[in-house]
Amino acid sequence: MIRFGIAGFGLHAVRRLMPGFALSQKCCVTALSRRGLTTAKESAAQYRIPLAFDSIEELCRSSEVDAVLVTTPNSCHFSDVLAAVKAGKHVLCEKPMAMNADECRQMVEAARQRKVALGIAHVFRFDESVNKIRELIKASAIGRPVFARSEFSFLAGPAHPRKWLYDAAIAGGGPIFDIGVHCVDTLRFILQDEVVRVSAIAARDAQSGTVESAASLALEFSRGTLGTVLVSYRAEYRTPLELIGDGGILRADDALNVEHPIEIQVRSNDGKLLREHADNKLAYALQVDAFADAIQGKSQFPAPGEEGWRNQEILDAALRSIQSGRIETVPDIPT
Repeated sequence: MIRFGIAGFGLHAVRRLMPGFALSQKCCVTALSRRGLTTAKESAAQYRIPLAFDSIEELCRSSEVDAVLVTTPNSCHFSDVLAAVKAGKHVLCEKPMAMNADECRQMVEAARQRKVALGIAHVFRFDESVNKIRELIKASAIGRPVFARSEFSFLAGPAHPRKWLYDAAIAGGGPIFDIGVHCVDTLRFILQDEVVRVSAIAARDAQSGTVESAASLALEFSRGTLGTVLVSYRAEYRTPLELIGDGGILRADDALNVEHPIEIQVRSNDGKLLREHADNKLAYALQVDAFADAIQGKSQFPAPGEEGWRNQEILDAALRSIQSGRIETVPDIPT
């Protein structure tokens, strides 16, 4: 079993990660860290985790930890990942990978130099629904993809537990960084193609502070597909996905949802309708098990640090576009 320490044990760990570890076949959680030792010990006792620390440095010094899952606020990812890498720990970091692409570059280079695995928790790459859609697109079920649309919304009101969501110094951006990165990554993964240009517009309101409350991104992929990403903190939870090709249409309501089964519909131009069903309940377990396999050299992790870096280049380009009002080019990353 690969022994994980969760850095920044909070809402996400409680709602998603611990249920995922409970279903894992190859991993367990042996440690956690929080900003206060008292709260860390309380969480450890509640979830029967053996070790509790008040810093990632202490967590990384533990011989009972093989890998660190970084779930701290976005602005902490850079320093926390580098701390874990310096300690020789493998690292699975939550998205967005960092605050900007240069931080991502340094994280990737540090992991390469230290020869430890660095993965980014793009969990929807482990959704059964996403993988079925990917295979359908690969099999030309709708012909050549012309349009691809991914949306993600949830209500983030004043009572939301992540109080830092509207602070650009901590969050980096609003829903573009928080959930737009999921949409971008999902489209890249499904299409198996890269974004080369981005344009974006954003809306702000009295509550959103220094970040956007909603945004629309237009993506141009290298093989000609045009993508749209719509994200918002001002609508109920929804994650629809639609791809339109020259041979048909594929759509799924709540395609990224991990809480209930998903129906995928493929309607060809001749009127034939195919229905596929998927269940994403194992996504978080599959993610950590895949990282365990990568650590042990059994397979490559589907979302290595380089993939997080590529996504960050797109997010950065979207923010530049909002400021410039122009279409922005997405730089390629060195391999």
